[in-house]
Formats: sequence, C-alpha cells, structure tokens
Amino acid sequence: MPQRPALAVKVDNYVAARPQSGLDKADIVFEEPVEGGITRYVAVFQCQEAPLVGPIRSARNIDIGILGQLGRPLLVNVGGINPVLSNIEASPIIENDLRVDSSVVQNIPGRVAPYDTYSSTSALWGLHPHEVTAPSPIFAYSSAPPPGTPATSISIPFSSNSNVTWTYDAATGQYLRSYGATPDMLSDGVQNSAANVVVQFVQITYGPWLENDVGGLEVQANLYQNASGPAEIFRNGVEITGTWQRNELGQPTQFTSSSGAPITLQPGRTWVELVPSAIAVKSS
Repeated sequence: MPQRPALAVKVDNYVAARPQSGLDKADIVFEEPVEGGITRYVAVFQCQEAPLVGPIRSARNIDIGILGQLGRPLLVNVGGINPVLSNIEASPIIENDLRVDSSVVQNIPGRVAPYDTYSSTSALWGLHPHEVTAPSPIFAYSSAPPPGTPATSISIPFSSNSNVTWTYDAATGQYLRSYGATPDMLSDGVQNSAANVVVQFVQITYGPWLENDVGGLEVQANLYQNASGPAEIFRNGVEITGTWQRNELGQPTQFTSSSGAPITLQPGRTWVELVPSAIAVKSS
C-alpha cells in the first residue's frame, strides 16, 4: 500500500455533470444522497493514480461520517456552506478547498461552470507531501464469498434522475452500473463497475441548514454515533443480507451477516450505496 493518506474527492452526479472522470481508478466510491433527491460521490483513492478526476463540487456534512473511518484523509472539494465547513475543520479531515488551492485545478474545454473543475490525484496528493500515513483497512476481504443468495441485478431508485441499476457480469466478476437500461459511462468510455456493491440503509433527516437558493435542505445522517441499520452486500453474483454498526467517528463500519459472522468483500473496487431507509431496493 502506498504510504500516503486516503484522498477523497467530491465528484458531482447531477445530470449535467455526467460523464465524470476518474471513478474507475478509485478504491472506494461512496454514493451519498444530497438535497433534491440527487446523489453525489465521495471517490476515495489510495492505490491508483487518476490523471483526471471530476467534476469536483462542494462538501456536505455527511462527508464527515463517511471519511472519519479513514484516519486523517485529504478531502478535496469546491467550497460548501459555512456550517459544514466549520464542522469539517473541527474533524480529523484535512480539507482542500479548490477555491483556495486553485493551482491544481484543471478547467476542461467543453465544460461550463460549475461542472468544469477537475484535477489529478498526483497534484492533489502533492498539496501535502509530508502526509505519509496510510489509513487502516475499513473492510475485510476474502477470495471466497460468504453464504448468500444468488442475485445478479440490483435496483436502487434514488430518484428519476438517479435510477441506479447494477448488473453482475459473470465473465469479469464485476457489477456494471447503469441508469435504468442505459450504461453509466465515464468520459473515457469505460462503464462504471465494482467488485462489490454495499447497500447501507441509513436514516435521513433534512436541515436545519439551507444548501441552495431554491430551498434545498442539507441532508443529515448518523453514520457513527452508536449507529446501525440493515445492509445488503453483493459480491460474486451473491447477496449477503445483514446489518451494519459503528459507534465512533474513527471506527470502521462493521458489516455482519444474519448469522453474526463478519461479511467479507471480494478484493477489488467497492461502491458503498448510502441508501435512505425509505427507498425500496430490489434484487433478483
């Protein structure tokens, strides 16, 4: 493992922000709900470099709970509302606001603001050359899947603009991401994929802060203060149902099967879908 901190980049997933760049080089992608029924990504890089990542957008309060389990990660964002930025500053996260660190910004031709802010992982890690502590593992891995139920399709209807479908490709051992029947492609022509899809159901509340000028309220979710909930883990074409639990900010999320055994993941890229508990996820 490279001796450097985890690098977390806030990547937009609004329709106008697609196709994105760099997600196929991330070790973990967290998909978080934000205001208006849309989602945003926290793309975490550790082992691979990405020459282009973006479009990069603002931070959210939920990012603290996501990233606290990674020690002292670097968070790359473009601003955020004042209460959120204050909470991030008070956390172990090392924030890198590209409104300040503008020297590493790449503005991509053909893109218009606010969907034109990109960077590279090498430039972003270069902002903190003296940070050389890698995070502790947050998942357990095994080459053989735990007992489960065959499931090769997952439907997560976040919203009409983010009707996520994952389909297992047995030939490659990967889950391929789509919106309905339309493949979710990156700017380099690669379809988003993962060896593991972790569906973590979370209790969502809204407010008290306004996130935008059309009345969208900040999404809040307790991810670490004696927090728990249902979970569905998909790997190797198999679904393992269980629960997740986390008691402290710096503690990794524990995923446990209905039999009480820890749920192990397939080595490879992992997508963690933070799904509001009111949304019905279907698998088949």
